[in-house]
Amino acid sequence: MEEDGKETISIRESKRRERQAALESPDIGIGLCGWIIVGLSILLMLATLPLSIWMCIKIVKEYERAIIFRLGRILRGRAKGPGLFFILPCTDNFINVDMRTITFDIPPQEVLTKDSVTVSVDGVVYYRVQNATLAVANITNADAATSLLAQTTLRNVLGTKNLAEILSDREEIAHSMQTTLDDATDDWGIKVERVEIKDVKLPQQLQRAMAAEAEASREARAKVIAAEGEMNASRALKEASLVIAESPSGLQLRYLQTLNTIAAEKNSTIIFPLPMDMMQAFMKRD
Repeated sequence: MEEDGKETISIRESKRRERQAALESPDIGIGLCGWIIVGLSILLMLATLPLSIWMCIKIVKEYERAIIFRLGRILRGRAKGPGLFFILPCTDNFINVDMRTITFDIPPQEVLTKDSVTVSVDGVVYYRVQNATLAVANITNADAATSLLAQTTLRNVLGTKNLAEILSDREEIAHSMQTTLDDATDDWGIKVERVEIKDVKLPQQLQRAMAAEAEASREARAKVIAAEGEMNASRALKEASLVIAESPSGLQLRYLQTLNTIAAEKNSTIIFPLPMDMMQAFMKRD
């Protein structure tokens, strides 16, 4: 499995390099007319020195990269930055791309699970631009496209899960979404770093039914525990009766202990049990 995963990653990397190389075409692609315009732009820059230098020097921040377009075509080479870079007046323009990690919330999605239960699920996605050239050339708005794709992926993934799986296997669902999003956004130069499921909201009727089921289960367990306690107590009483039967005086001592316990509770009425053999002695006299 690990070897297959490494092969898949290497194939994706090679395809990404091919796409980037196709985008970063050499300057000869601008044609003869383009070269003439570029030469005139260079002459104009030299003729207006040192004023033109302020128009040619640009600065990008540490977390940004600049994609330079010369006569509408992406300039050969990697994205510029961070720091200083030069452009030609009149022929070059550039687009700054933010390379920092971006987060967005997935709006609550009404999903019908595999066992026909409607739930509302939301989440959060963390991603960043991995290839600035692809993010500019292959997609109009990478942020909006990634957000819409995350919503669709969330519904598709949860539609194949039961309610119990959604409630218990959030990490697995998040990992599956991350893998799917990362593969789908690879052509856009986007790297999905993390996906998290925030909340799973159930219908009120289903919540009441689940609460009643849980309460009934707890009551059933309580009854089983009480029955086991009664059974253990009965066994203990049986063993105690066998011990008392071996010693008749032990029963009298038990009577006295019971009286002591009743007297400690400050009761006004005390019921004193009399042994049946004493009563039989009085009955014989009669």
